[in-house]
Amino acid sequence: MKIAVASNGEVVTGHFGHCESFRIYHTENEKIVKSEVVPNPGHRPGFLPNYLNDLGVNVIISGGMGGGAIDIFNEKNIEVIVGAQGASDEAAKSYLAGNLKSTGSVCHEHQHHDTCGH
Repeated sequence: MKIAVASNGEVVTGHFGHCESFRIYHTENEKIVKSEVVPNPGHRPGFLPNYLNDLGVNVIISGGMGGGAIDIFNEKNIEVIVGAQGASDEAAKSYLAGNLKSTGSVCHEHQHHDTCGH
């Protein structure tokens, strides 16, 4: 399984589309076996969910995310976890331990992306 965490540096970003990078964690038997950082190739409507799907991602973790992106992830059977905060590594580990649940934080307006995830 691959878990992607939308990140700014080593911290979960507040808004999925505007993150600096995606920290991708490769897992086996509920443990992280490898991680990599993939730069955000750019925010365009509908692009990033398909991009992450092409990378083989099964789960996306972010602070907040727009409804359109959530719909595309759902169509691709990629689990969406929003409302996450703190260190990206810890978010991935919490998810694997079953302790990270989505709050359902949906961003409705791009001009307010600084408040997503709150």
